[in-house]
Amino acid sequence: MATRKRNRSNSFSRFPSPSHDSPSPSPSTPDEDHLSPDNIPGLFNDPSTSDLLLRLSLDPSLLASGSDDPAPTPPISPPILDLHVASSSLRRARYFDALLSDRWRQDESSDKSPRVITLIVGPSTTAKCRRRRPFDGHVAVIRLLHTLDFASSVHSPTDALDLLPIASELLFDDLIRYCLRFLDAVPWTEEEEKLVLTLVPMLQLHESKDLLSRIFPARSDSSKSPSEKMLGDLINSAIHAPPNSATVKTFVAKILRDYPSIDSKTMVLDSSFLQSLDAVKELMGKYASPDFRVAGNNDEREAMQRLHLHAAMTNIKHLYWIIERMVEMRVADNAVKEWSDQSGLSADLLKTLKDDNFRNIAPGLPVFVTRCTLKLAGEVVSGHTLAPQQTRTKLVKVWLPVLNACRDLASLPGGSQRTVFHELEETFLQIISTLPIADAQELLHQCLSFSTRNVDDCPHLVNAFKTWFRRANRAPQGDP
Repeated sequence: MATRKRNRSNSFSRFPSPSHDSPSPSPSTPDEDHLSPDNIPGLFNDPSTSDLLLRLSLDPSLLASGSDDPAPTPPISPPILDLHVASSSLRRARYFDALLSDRWRQDESSDKSPRVITLIVGPSTTAKCRRRRPFDGHVAVIRLLHTLDFASSVHSPTDALDLLPIASELLFDDLIRYCLRFLDAVPWTEEEEKLVLTLVPMLQLHESKDLLSRIFPARSDSSKSPSEKMLGDLINSAIHAPPNSATVKTFVAKILRDYPSIDSKTMVLDSSFLQSLDAVKELMGKYASPDFRVAGNNDEREAMQRLHLHAAMTNIKHLYWIIERMVEMRVADNAVKEWSDQSGLSADLLKTLKDDNFRNIAPGLPVFVTRCTLKLAGEVVSGHTLAPQQTRTKLVKVWLPVLNACRDLASLPGGSQRTVFHELEETFLQIISTLPIADAQELLHQCLSFSTRNVDDCPHLVNAFKTWFRRANRAPQGDP
């Protein structure tokens, strides 16, 4: 068989160079090496209407046995598949249009046999096509060049992903656009998304802009990534959900737990913590401020005060939920430091707790403030947050007066709420035991209110003083 090799433009160099063979090929036989596809009379693979024979030949490299046996093996003839095609249909693909242009002149032989084009099916398209037989993907694309009936061939993302690599290498633009539109419009499985990512390098940006926007975030000048912004929005939705929407908070808590980046979670939770804390400080400051005046009668002033304290209570609940998430994920370091610096908020709370009106507006205020402090102080005691000595000292010094004020409120309901105060007492005493003797002495004096009529009911306080005296009675280090 005489073969004349022809050169192609570099713009079509992704495909193996086809050959134009003059002699007529032997008839197709449906054995292992020579396959026969279904034909469409008068349109595709019909010898009576075709003017070309397209021969698909499997790249010999795909037939390597992979055996370690050094003995020579007889050469294996690669499978081939002959398709009777119409040149006018093939020209719909820019690869074939260039191949069949005037610069690819036909043989000047007097042989009247049909022109033959051989197309090598290489490993790149075979690997990316998941169809059962090696030529199935190419046959499907060649058939679509004749029928243009894309909808009948693309029923799932897998179908589109099978056809796209071949359509891209043949430069079949109409099919490429259809597959991209199909992929853009339907959901994918995780495996299908991985396949889409492998095809990204061969896609033109202007053709796949909508598709790529689905799997890659847009460039932004924001310091937060799209994921961090989404996490922040989810936290905001959770804390502002209606009181009966516990499922929303549960769902967002799970998303935060499962999110892999600790740094992102820390940044988002720190930001949400500061926002809620600032809101609490502003509202408590307005309620406790002696300069707060409202033009009009006392009823208007009382209504505004109610509004401020109710809003402050709501934001303290938000703050507590955020602190719970921080403690759960062990990212409360910055929150502990911020909470230890809140002498102003502590002073406003003390003023509020001395005002009998708060009990009618926000009766749960002492308990939620104590829970916030307990959660953060517990992180210090457990060692999950390695707070410096100065931070530990300030944490107790700032919030111990608030704890004492909460305990002294006679009308608080009993049970679990008194347990919260008792737990914070024990936690503060444990933190005090980590401080220098002089600092511990000052703070222990403020803990005398932890005592009860029955000394046996306050062993935590007794043990704290015993520990302090044991240490204080030692001779200073270095003395003889």
